[in-house]
Amino acid sequence: MKTVAIVIPCLNEKDYIIKCLSSIAAQSYAGNLISTYVCDGNSNDGTQQLITDFIKEHPQFHLLINTKKTTPFALNLGIQTANTDIIIILGAHSELDKDFVTKNVESLATDANVMCAGGILENVYENRTSQIIGAAMSSSFGVGNAHFRTGTKQGYVDTVAFGAYKKEIFDKVGLFDEELIRNQDDEFNYRITSNGYKILLNPEIKCQYYVRASYSKLFKQYFQYGYWKVYVNKKHKAITTVRQLIPLFFVLYLISLALCFLINWQWGAIYSVFLGLYFLLAFVFALKKLTEVGAVFGIAFTFGILHFSYGIGYLKGIIDFFIAGKSIKKQESLSR
Repeated sequence: MKTVAIVIPCLNEKDYIIKCLSSIAAQSYAGNLISTYVCDGNSNDGTQQLITDFIKEHPQFHLLINTKKTTPFALNLGIQTANTDIIIILGAHSELDKDFVTKNVESLATDANVMCAGGILENVYENRTSQIIGAAMSSSFGVGNAHFRTGTKQGYVDTVAFGAYKKEIFDKVGLFDEELIRNQDDEFNYRITSNGYKILLNPEIKCQYYVRASYSKLFKQYFQYGYWKVYVNKKHKAITTVRQLIPLFFVLYLISLALCFLINWQWGAIYSVFLGLYFLLAFVFALKKLTEVGAVFGIAFTFGILHFSYGIGYLKGIIDFFIAGKSIKKQESLSR
């Protein structure tokens, strides 16, 4: 049987970390084969004490201090510390199905070229807002072909959330890019597929995830996703996925629509037909998730946040990284 290490970046997660760790302790996979490394960025809300107390009763869990506080540094710290056959990366906001590790190990064994496996994120709603946000993020209209959110595919994909990796892949393609504030897992998964290896999505692998409950946090999150995706494109000199361009085109359309109205309101009225079609589709897909009127409007509104924030972030990334030629270090403080 394979040994497994679970690496969890963590910062001020007192409300979630014990739920996460308890779900790992309850795995059906042999507990003596699982080691867990919580890489904490010097939390100041009592998180470290909770972890320390948990470790006293669970010796397979370990606390590492993430001095740089960034996610990719935490991931690499755990990976380099672990000495196991498989590495699973995880978020502190998550809880694992009891067969999560077992199913990942089985999936990685299906093909020698499968270097990463993952499953489906099942949303856990903390309030009404998070329910609406979660519904939008599990819709293909909201997130495109991000199958780990929509649960619409089984087989080979371009990325997964909370992937399980064969340890050897880090020797083949390197570690996570520590310059990236966001998108570090997507960028790493792109290196896997571009080197001829496979990523397998198995819907039987299930993980519960606490959905962000704030529209402002969601906007900031997806703005950063779009922004840092441009840096990834520049680094690899390639568009990693086609779906990343659609929000950019949406933002460019809105800009051109405003210009049309300024030049000639009749042109603007005709051109706005496409915006009307967007709203129509948004409401149709929202109705597929929830039927209550308020929820439908909320989901449609969330679609707009997802697309606009990602698109405007992507546009700013183009301006900063390609047009202005700004370096990554100058941008780091802007993206926290």
